[in-house]
Amino acid sequence: MPSDLAALRGEPSYVWRAGQERRLQMIAQWGELAAKGEQARVLIDGCGVGMYASQIGRRYTPHVEAFDIEYDRVVDTRADTPTAVVAVAEAVPYPNDTFDLILSHEVLEHVNDDRAAALEMVRVLRPGGRIVIFAPNRWYPFETHGHYWQGEYHFGNTPLINYLPDALRNRLAPHVRAYTARSIRRLFAGTPTRVVTHQRIYGGYDNIIARLGGAGKVLRAVLQNIEGTPLDTFGLSHLLVIEKVR
Repeated sequence: MPSDLAALRGEPSYVWRAGQERRLQMIAQWGELAAKGEQARVLIDGCGVGMYASQIGRRYTPHVEAFDIEYDRVVDTRADTPTAVVAVAEAVPYPNDTFDLILSHEVLEHVNDDRAAALEMVRVLRPGGRIVIFAPNRWYPFETHGHYWQGEYHFGNTPLINYLPDALRNRLAPHVRAYTARSIRRLFAGTPTRVVTHQRIYGGYDNIIARLGGAGKVLRAVLQNIEGTPLDTFGLSHLLVIEKVR
């Protein structure tokens, strides 16, 4: 069942499965965690209940900071990441040029001002550091955050909403953004950054595999193998990696 905050904040990762593990490996690769070593300073920008903060802290570096807008989620995160604090993405409580890696995992679509949140990430990132962003793709065939209909919120996957014109799409899903490639990159326009990589990725589909078994694994393998081709246009999420150049 969705939490009471699902309509506003989405649902964080509550369990660690293949999909989360795969994304962690992407974070480690593109964030250069192995190369930066145990002295790397990492910020989880919108930590949910702390799954990624905990795994990065255990496997790569003890210098992990995290914040979330929701107090209860920060309390959960502090079980493994005691430095977690309550804050908003548009005004993070850290000095300039602090972090080697910032992770924004399915967060930008929920903040009040995504441009301000992007500028804050750039501000607190060290020169040479990287921001790893996952965010919803406008051309994925399903809106995964649910929708409103006649004033009532319906949680879950809804087909084709994101293919509607903005005026209609934003009436059905006013609580969450979905980005085109151009619109998410535009958030960093005019900043001292460069794009390291940008592609669309498909999901882990762990729930489908739990229901369908082998057939679900075949589906996942097919979809993940078309990442990096023109067919990733329809992927679940953007993977955008930004590096600060000065």
